[in-house]
Amino acid sequence: MQKSVEQRIESIINNLLPVTAQEGKFGEPKTLDERLAHHHTPGISIAVINNFEIEWARGFGVCEKGTNHQVTPDTLFQAASISKPVFALAVMRLAQEGRLDIDEDVNTYLTSWRVPKIGDWQPRITLRHLLSHTAGLTIHGFPGYPQSTSLPTLIQILNGESPANTEKVEVNIIPGLHFRYSGGGMTIAQQVLVDLLKQPFPDMIHKLVLQPLGMNNSTYHQPLLNDWLTKAATAHSCSSIPVEGKHYVYPEMAAAGLWTTPSDLAKLAVEMMRVLHGCPPSVWNKQTLEQMLLPQQPGQIQGANDEFIGLGNGLFVGLGFFAGGGIGDGFYFFHSGHNEGFCSLMRVYAHIGKGAVVMLNSNESQLIPEVMRSLALEYDWPDAFAKEKTIIPLVQADRYCGLYSTKAGLQFQVMNLDGDLFVQCQQQPPLQFFSTSELEFFAKAVNTNICFEQDDTGNITAMTLNQAGITSLRQQADQTIRAEKQKGD
Repeated sequence: MQKSVEQRIESIINNLLPVTAQEGKFGEPKTLDERLAHHHTPGISIAVINNFEIEWARGFGVCEKGTNHQVTPDTLFQAASISKPVFALAVMRLAQEGRLDIDEDVNTYLTSWRVPKIGDWQPRITLRHLLSHTAGLTIHGFPGYPQSTSLPTLIQILNGESPANTEKVEVNIIPGLHFRYSGGGMTIAQQVLVDLLKQPFPDMIHKLVLQPLGMNNSTYHQPLLNDWLTKAATAHSCSSIPVEGKHYVYPEMAAAGLWTTPSDLAKLAVEMMRVLHGCPPSVWNKQTLEQMLLPQQPGQIQGANDEFIGLGNGLFVGLGFFAGGGIGDGFYFFHSGHNEGFCSLMRVYAHIGKGAVVMLNSNESQLIPEVMRSLALEYDWPDAFAKEKTIIPLVQADRYCGLYSTKAGLQFQVMNLDGDLFVQCQQQPPLQFFSTSELEFFAKAVNTNICFEQDDTGNITAMTLNQAGITSLRQQADQTIRAEKQKGD
């Protein structure tokens, strides 16, 4: 018997799965109310997409701690960095209409500011670089401005001039070679559109994106206009303390300035999915949207940060969006956001018409994966949980055995105990490791993996030990143990 929407909602809000210290293992199911209290989060808003349409949207909790002002589907939240993909749609609409070229040097369009030279060298930056975070630019994100402070102009922000509270935006690595997340780059792209269209930024994005998609509860106005303030949630910092003036102001609108609802962002996602599946487009054609969801960076994303909220490996950056999950039903596009007192995540399975948008009025981003896990279970999202490792029979356990030591003097005794592989470190009891391939092993008891190396004749020559998911062998050698096997007993 198929569940009703209300039954689905009840199942979701009573089945949140907290993480534990062990990888891939979760605690006992908790209710949404319990987790809101645990994470010091007054309110949350959720919109769910199923079968290529918004199935439901609902608010839980309150807009401000200590009040009875309930969160509703129309309550406004700061989208933070989800502002970026919405803005990217505006850029791509202009490109689709032939009004700009995303592969042209942005200095061609900029009139009130220029990407500065570095000595005698003039970097060439394109909108493709800016939308894919491959421009080699500084300034990861922006802290925002309290309501009581003076606001800088966009030019002052780009130049790092008072009253801007961030350093200047500048190139310090060769553009086009590497991914490096840069809100500063999105701010340059904002200036490109302002100089090109010569319109107030909120007005142009309303015309280019928000209005065509029916996103009637969305605006880039910073500060928020007075007639919108009554619909806005209050931002909360640590321990549910409302921030000064109820929320911060973000003049870096393209990077962090969107006020919206999960329902409005879900409208955007539904339109994208439908066009990708061949439905007639309202504005963006299939080719444009496909281009936005193609890998743009030359290499893999290096390192996790707040923009990725623990969604796993295998990610790539497109134009405005991030994506992962391979090429089948598991393919999804996403973006997260974190302004002072607000967190959000948009995750959309493009091929199967499923997804969700979750927005909080707190800094407690750890709550969002708990909600997403509950949604994934209820709606059977593909590959939403890490697959259990497949253990293969251990053959010739003795070939791995011996004493391994590091230059720092740590010693690891690898031993065969009744046909199973165990590793003993210092005075710790021997710990069993299980084989997933000829050279790769993992421990069930702790978050530790080992990998052996062999020479051309098949003799084991070294062992690498990785703990707690730290696998950055090349970049953080001090956190990875590479041991040379000692000869002899």
